[in-house]
Amino acid sequence: MTTAVDLDRLPAIPRDADGPVFREPWEAAAFAMAVRLHQGGLFTWTEWAETLAAEITRAQAAGDPDRGDTYYRHWLAALERLVKAKGAVSDAELHARRDAWDAAVRATPHGKPIVLQR
Repeated sequence: MTTAVDLDRLPAIPRDADGPVFREPWEAAAFAMAVRLHQGGLFTWTEWAETLAAEITRAQAAGDPDRGDTYYRHWLAALERLVKAKGAVSDAELHARRDAWDAAVRATPHGKPIVLQR
């Protein structure tokens, strides 16, 4: 049975006429990566939920007001923590990938697809 959610009670959730949407394309990409890595067996949903909850708790303890606008930053932090813990990526590889994305974003005109150089 599906439970309907009254989105008007959750004003921080971005939405359009069809329902909730991602605020930024990178949020959708982070969501998709987590789903794909789970499907590939890297982690269980229980591991994911525990790691995401720990990241949210850590952020709140550091002063995050938890209005919902930083949710996918916690999602990304949880994803990074899990892929490192599972040995799917090293700290050096993760930092190199972050640097490459940062450079690609800065080099891409607004509205154009980001091209990540390998």
